[in-house]
Amino acid sequence: MTVAYEQLCASGLLWPDLHLGVVVSVAAQSVTLNLSNAGDTSGAYFSAARYGRGEVGELVLIEGQQRILLGRMMEVRLPERDRAEVTQDYAGSRELDAVGRLQLLGSIRPHDLKIEAGVDAYPRLGDRAYSAPAELIALMPELTSKKPGTQSRVLLQLGTSTTDGEHAIRVTPEVLFGRHCAILGATGGGKSWTTARLLEECLRHQSKVILLDATGEYRDIVDANATHIHLGNPKLTSATSSAVWLPAENFTESDFIALFEPSGKVQGPKLREALRSLRLAKLAPRSFPKGFVEKIGQSKAAYEAALGIGSNADKVDNPRQAFDVRLLPEQLEQECVYPDGFGAARGSKDPTKWGGESGEFSFCVSLATRIRAVVSSPSMRCVFHPQAATSSVLDEIQTFLQGSARLLRIDLSDVGFEFYAREIVANAIGRQLLDLARKGSFYGKPAVVFVDEAHNFLGKRVGSDEFASRLDAFELVAKEGRKYGLSICLATQRPRDITEGVLSQMGTLIVHRLTNDRDRDVVERACGEIDKSSAAFLPSLKQGEAALIGVDFPIPLTIQVSPPTVKPASDGARFQNNW
Repeated sequence: MTVAYEQLCASGLLWPDLHLGVVVSVAAQSVTLNLSNAGDTSGAYFSAARYGRGEVGELVLIEGQQRILLGRMMEVRLPERDRAEVTQDYAGSRELDAVGRLQLLGSIRPHDLKIEAGVDAYPRLGDRAYSAPAELIALMPELTSKKPGTQSRVLLQLGTSTTDGEHAIRVTPEVLFGRHCAILGATGGGKSWTTARLLEECLRHQSKVILLDATGEYRDIVDANATHIHLGNPKLTSATSSAVWLPAENFTESDFIALFEPSGKVQGPKLREALRSLRLAKLAPRSFPKGFVEKIGQSKAAYEAALGIGSNADKVDNPRQAFDVRLLPEQLEQECVYPDGFGAARGSKDPTKWGGESGEFSFCVSLATRIRAVVSSPSMRCVFHPQAATSSVLDEIQTFLQGSARLLRIDLSDVGFEFYAREIVANAIGRQLLDLARKGSFYGKPAVVFVDEAHNFLGKRVGSDEFASRLDAFELVAKEGRKYGLSICLATQRPRDITEGVLSQMGTLIVHRLTNDRDRDVVERACGEIDKSSAAFLPSLKQGEAALIGVDFPIPLTIQVSPPTVKPASDGARFQNNW
């Protein structure tokens, strides 16, 4: 693995100079220690690393009967009778009878240093406790892997150990992204820097990373292996970014229903019939020169003939079949007719023709108005009115997968929130990625899709109650993508807005400071590797500090994430310069 690993195996983990106390009480999940050095006024330095030797949050090793036990110091206190000894002029005393409560985290196999969650044999009274060496803390992500002692060619350096700030923390892509990853943290906790750091580390290797940049804050990533594209016309973008568009053909019927929000018992069925007719008009353009199907008082012959060509009858019911959405208001009006010629003449019927106007269009005028508003909206410019764009998002993704570039950044900052535009556009991109994954596009080259500000895109249900649509593309990627070679990395400041079904699929969580108790509750429920005792440290994490939690990290580890070379543009307003 590393030289440090070999040295730990040779020298052992329990260093006499790091002795801090003995076990005096054992419970199912905790151990109480008599602390021999807690009376000192400060910690101690050993081998260039600082050790608290009895400070809250410190990792501690216990010399168990069968294995070495690993725990975290949760509380340090004095018995009530000795509390008065610590006064304002206290200068330190080793005679102080301090007691520490230790949360048991797991155990270490002495022969290969493999770290496992759970305790198979509890310590006995009088067992000695030691501060965990800084070298061991730095190696914990690697020691919790399935094959300790093996050499990995690809390692991503996230940061350094909070013990001394010197020992690098490295993880493999399999551990970090293999079961998906989520970066969580309140505003100002360092979430964006961590995302940028991961992107830089991935760029050092032969990676394939797709970034959905919701705000454009990663536009300054300048790398020969990075490709930048943008939807719409963002005010600030990368100098090398090119405009692309998202064809309406990439939307499904449910997307259009969510966009147009039909209501009542008339609008929904008429909208679906209009979509069906426009699909047929697109499939048989010679039969319908105006681009839509004329029905008011018209013969059904051309319609039925076009429907009988090839597999058109099946294609018109395909929710992904292309059509010209700009003609939808006209087609909607054509659907409001009497069937079988009824209404063309009083009391007459002609099954070969459609009848006259039924008067139902009066109930659909508001829907037609909304359709025109959505189609002409600046938020949907990248879908219905691309001006400078020369290629589609899907074309760029396929070119990226086949080329040598390692990062594809898709800037969504110009896609607004009105009409659920941003949510639906991002969901359409996620659905295309899932389709590519199901076709095997990522088998030879595993890819990771980063979704920044994920709370804006995941777990959304848009549209009216009767015709609501669930935007679940990235949720399906989280559930299915792993077996196809497509992983997802979510970054969000509002974990409570991400469904627990999605968070529970995240094998690794990088958790920065979380001050909201609802956010912490969601993290606890979604990840069984953390409990309330470990979650209690989340509100007090410093900027840039993060807890590394996950399936392959049975022991929650606090690290200091290294600053990225290129800082994300997320500073906010500069009042001192502009006021």
